Amino acid sequence: MIRKFLRKVFSRKAPASESNAKLKLNLSIIPFKHHGIRRNQITPCALKTATTLQQAGFSAYIVGGAVRDLLLGLTPKDFDVATNATPEQVYKLFRRSRIIGRRFRLVHVMCGAETVEVSTFRGNSPDEENNHASIQQTDQHGRLLHDNVFGSQEEDAVRRDFTVNALFYDPAKEEILDYLNGYEDIKAKKMRIIGDPIQRFREDPVRMLRAVRLASKLDMQIEAETAKPIGDLAPLLQNVPPSRLFDEMLKLLLSGYALACVVELRARGLHHGLLPMLDVILEQPLGERFITIALKNTDARIRQDKTVSPGFLFAILLWHEVLSTWGSLQTAGEKPLPALFKAMDQILAIQHKKLAIPRRFDAIIQEIWAMQPRFEARSGRKPFRLITHPRFRAAYDFMLLRCESGELNMELGEWWKSFLSADNEEREKLLLNQTSPKKRKRKRSRKKSSPSLADSPEDSTQNGEG
Repeated sequence: MIRKFLRKVFSRKAPASESNAKLKLNLSIIPFKHHGIRRNQITPCALKTATTLQQAGFSAYIVGGAVRDLLLGLTPKDFDVATNATPEQVYKLFRRSRIIGRRFRLVHVMCGAETVEVSTFRGNSPDEENNHASIQQTDQHGRLLHDNVFGSQEEDAVRRDFTVNALFYDPAKEEILDYLNGYEDIKAKKMRIIGDPIQRFREDPVRMLRAVRLASKLDMQIEAETAKPIGDLAPLLQNVPPSRLFDEMLKLLLSGYALACVVELRARGLHHGLLPMLDVILEQPLGERFITIALKNTDARIRQDKTVSPGFLFAILLWHEVLSTWGSLQTAGEKPLPALFKAMDQILAIQHKKLAIPRRFDAIIQEIWAMQPRFEARSGRKPFRLITHPRFRAAYDFMLLRCESGELNMELGEWWKSFLSADNEEREKLLLNQTSPKKRKRKRSRKKSSPSLADSPEDSTQNGEG
């Protein structure tokens, strides 16, 4: 009776794995002559890891984004391995390895500077008739809380997020195993979620952001049935831990396609109230222009393999919120500099709660913001002192973005470009004259010494009252 009651109560929130178990799997083995991926395209560490596991009698495959990227002619950022060996069995085979993770245990195998992530095939959650604890696997919104269940290769394929990420490459045979038509979806440039879209997005709402990021990065279209529930399920992102939201946002911003991702986020309705940094800014023409130029420049740098500071990116994304608060505080009577620092503290405090920006970025963000008023002081020794600041280059680039977006006069940016390219003699000539002369401090006349104790009362009275 109790089991039947529990099954009835929780039937609407069943884990996505139940719907995935009903998927029809049709294994296709794609030979080298069709896919064209050679084993020498796999990094030495990943190849060694897979080979060692196979020689020990286990199954081992290169999986996920690496196979997808190789099929698209891209260079994978890293290589992951999936196996039927348990984490403990993997750990025993590799001297330089460690078991990590709580939600799902993984093994990191280290070879020099390279680290390969090894995961055991994942399976479906236990059937609730055999294990009543399985109903505790999701929260009230359907988000998966525990996923530490091992299974077969087929089960592992359906537990993955998108069909294009569910391909298994065997480096020994140079074959690709495809259970879910992912190979054809890659050829058709189609991003399709595995299983029922509503249940899979409830299971992990971050998948909605991941779909947008991957589709933008890989120049794919999100398949119609996959895209359909995204707008309605967008509020589920509010239940995601802020640290996970930050990690996914950082991947999006550093993907090299941040601008396209932000455009897609707006189109899918994923920016309102979910990603606080973008919520208000994109509704303001000046803010939107500032963000667009900044992300376009960021994408260009990443595609040229140049470094981009996350602190600089978040300084950009939060600037117009700071600017608005700064203006309000000054209107209320605060002096400019104290108002700026107060605005900075307020905005960062809000973002720490919503997006969990690591505090190690705070110093970078605050220094970039705090230096902005100093660019407008172009007389005396102030410009010379400013260029010696350790964060000058980042703050300077930030100021140029403000000029380009129309927030500041372009003349200011041009002046600083000329100043930086000039020698010391030319720099002296570029300095502006003081617009208002400095007020000279008035020298105070020394007070007459107070009458000594030897003075007579009459003398004291004359000095005090005249």
